[in-house]
Amino acid sequence: MDDEKDLESLGEKLYDVISRQHADMAPKLTGMLLELPGEVIGEMLQDEDLLTKALERALAALHPDTSKPASPADDVDSVSSDSLGEQLYELIDLYNTGYTQKLTGMLLEQEKKVVLQLLSDPVLLEENVNMALKTLQESSSGQSQRETGVSDRDEEEVIGERLFALVRDFEPAHCADITGMLLEMDLGTLQQILSDRTMLEAAVERAKSAREKALSRPETN
Repeated sequence: MDDEKDLESLGEKLYDVISRQHADMAPKLTGMLLELPGEVIGEMLQDEDLLTKALERALAALHPDTSKPASPADDVDSVSSDSLGEQLYELIDLYNTGYTQKLTGMLLEQEKKVVLQLLSDPVLLEENVNMALKTLQESSSGQSQRETGVSDRDEEEVIGERLFALVRDFEPAHCADITGMLLEMDLGTLQQILSDRTMLEAAVERAKSAREKALSRPETN
């Protein structure tokens, strides 16, 4: 209910502003702009340049160039990719997602006629922006997780090499076995051991003792 009241209030404010410039078309233009998210409409009411651009696009959609008859295919072909990209960028930028350039690129991968539909249909555009944004965020999240995994493995490998070199100084005969035992610890503990020789020596002694006990334990059938 509150959302309906907010939308009604925004509509009244928007109509009041638009009617000063386009009295005859104020109802139609207001209706078109009200298809945009409430946050975007609020920003347009605060930013005259933003509102002017939105009105220009709405007017262009209402009054396409009809100076010469052309088939739908001709219309699509006559529009350059750069022009479509610029128009799409401006519309997507209104959503303040922080990914305007990437989202524009994703939507421009569609056929020209589909992009033209997005430019003339705010509802369709919003749906496509939301879907593209979701895909982008999921992709970024997955990549971040993969990068973290690779980083951990690399760090563990580096720690293993450093640990092996240090353990060899204490116990050259069994450095491989003892290093393997120490690597069972978590990375945080291993990093502490590498930075504290006393801790390292104590850890090596414990591992050495555990190894000797395991070897001396009689086998049971």
